Amino acid sequence: ALLKVRPARPRPWSVQQSFTSATPLRQSPVVLVFYVGLMRVTRTFAFVDLSEFTDFTERNGDTAAAEVLARFRSLVRSVASRRGVLVGKWLGDGVMLIGEAEPTVATVLELHWQSLYACAPLALRSGLAQGEVMLFEGDDYIGSAVNLASRLCERAYPLEMLADAEVARAVPRWARGIAAPPVDIRGFAHPVAISRLFK
Repeated sequence: ALLKVRPARPRPWSVQQSFTSATPLRQSPVVLVFYVGLMRVTRTFAFVDLSEFTDFTERNGDTAAAEVLARFRSLVRSVASRRGVLVGKWLGDGVMLIGEAEPTVATVLELHWQSLYACAPLALRSGLAQGEVMLFEGDDYIGSAVNLASRLCERAYPLEMLADAEVARAVPRWARGIAAPPVDIRGFAHPVAISRLFK
């Protein structure tokens, strides 16, 4: 007669055991659930950077460039915190801001206005976009809105603020947005409708 071997039952794991046990991840299904679980949220993203910063550094040296960069970061911290917008990450001579649409737009507009003095002789350029993204591991945002905001910033000229259609609808009363012709953006299949923002 053949010996029938019953497959072993997986050991039940509690949440506490999953986080304290030395068992490999593949044997701990609870940990896997937490690891792959993603939250989708709607956020507005703004990329703001010091235009022509690299050329300025080559002409004037590291010390002068560091002074302008320090003034820029100080200005960003002050305006963003006052308006309730998160500094998502610093990007060398730029920054990624995250928040609700209206305060994020207001933050970028104020940064452009105040930077005329605070960041002279350099000017800012910005790109803004809004959309649903994945919030990954609690502090990283993944989605087309992030990429679009970054691409619009790259495309902008000094002193220019480019925004997608969703963001343009959140312009505060003391500012305005003027629709521009749709543009081809690297990584996007179709032309994107944009607006230029002004204070």
